[in-house]
Amino acid sequence: MKVTYYGQSTIEIETDGKKLLFDPFISPNELAKHIDVNSLKPDYILVSHGHGDHVADLLTVQKNSGAKVICIAEIAGWLGKQGVDNAHGMNIGGGFNFDFGRVKMVNAIHSSTMPDGSPAGNPAGFVIYAEGKKVYFAGDTALTYDMKLLEDEHLDWAFLPIGDNYTMGPDDAIKASAFINCKNIIGIHYDSFPVIKIDKEETAEKFKNAGLNLKLPAIGESLDL
Repeated sequence: MKVTYYGQSTIEIETDGKKLLFDPFISPNELAKHIDVNSLKPDYILVSHGHGDHVADLLTVQKNSGAKVICIAEIAGWLGKQGVDNAHGMNIGGGFNFDFGRVKMVNAIHSSTMPDGSPAGNPAGFVIYAEGKKVYFAGDTALTYDMKLLEDEHLDWAFLPIGDNYTMGPDDAIKASAFINCKNIIGIHYDSFPVIKIDKEETAEKFKNAGLNLKLPAIGESLDL
């Protein structure tokens, strides 16, 4: 299983010959200007919620790739109005088996509206079960006791927001790591805007002191999970 980071909360997981792209926000992100959004051809696009910094390139990438979009039911309905009929709507607590593995939709504490003002249902996170691994993508969320529901999942990796202001900051993300019982963390949702810029060295030290393995890959960098 390989993951590539494209900035903000945009990641791509390659597993079992399939590519899963999460929360595509590339073309408006100055930090990701060296990434050609038109080169991305995922098999699936997973959307955690409707904010612009998570869906800005959703329609472009879906049109270019024909990818199936996995999202909350309300976003699937919105996509239908945009002419996208290849969407799989889900809701919190539900799971579904796809050809690459299983996806479970879990709770996130945030807000969610589409860029055009349409309602986008509840924000969500995902747990991916593939290649014998369990990977948690938290999406945009505050620290919540609901994360303790993942404690017994024995997660291999977790993608947690660490930018503060709109989501958890580093300190709450460290608490979240304990709630979900996962020591391998990849930080997301930071540095793209001034209010979510972090001190990477200080953050890395905090995670290290907590006994956690934090990865902050460069935009465009790939890691093996």
